[in-house]
Amino acid sequence: MRTVFTSRVFSVEVGAKRFPNGREHEVAIVRHPPAVVVVPLEDDGRVVLIRQFRAAIDRDLWEVPAGSVDRSEAAEEAARRECEEEIGRAPQRVERLGALFPTPGYCDEEMIFFKATGLRQPPADSPRKADEDEDITAKSVTIAEARAMVARGEIVDLKTAYALTLI
Repeated sequence: MRTVFTSRVFSVEVGAKRFPNGREHEVAIVRHPPAVVVVPLEDDGRVVLIRQFRAAIDRDLWEVPAGSVDRSEAAEEAARRECEEEIGRAPQRVERLGALFPTPGYCDEEMIFFKATGLRQPPADSPRKADEDEDITAKSVTIAEARAMVARGEIVDLKTAYALTLI
């Protein structure tokens, strides 16, 4: 396998790979670090959604916070970081809900789902801010309203639609 492309977020490898049946096949694999998907819940049970522009589909999307796990960072810490960076609130508790591979046909990314509760304002000197390429708006809605947004086609992000089934 040889790397043919590397970006800030992922790389692409191509080459021959021997399958369990002994046959060799040409494959292309997107190498992506694990990611966390965070379902932030207000004390009253509402879920916090974010709206941000997604260049790949050239539109704004309603989503739950998510992002890559940094090297040498535990997934739980990444969930706390992403929550604070994307909604401006620090969770007192994070609970792992499960993990899935969303596109295993060509990508090794694992998405690890968390529920975040006890949302509080972070310390004033917290270094955790939205990434410079992110322009994010956050809003809290009832879980029923979030699920209705999926049904109406207002939430089209698969990780978010799935995350809403976990709470």
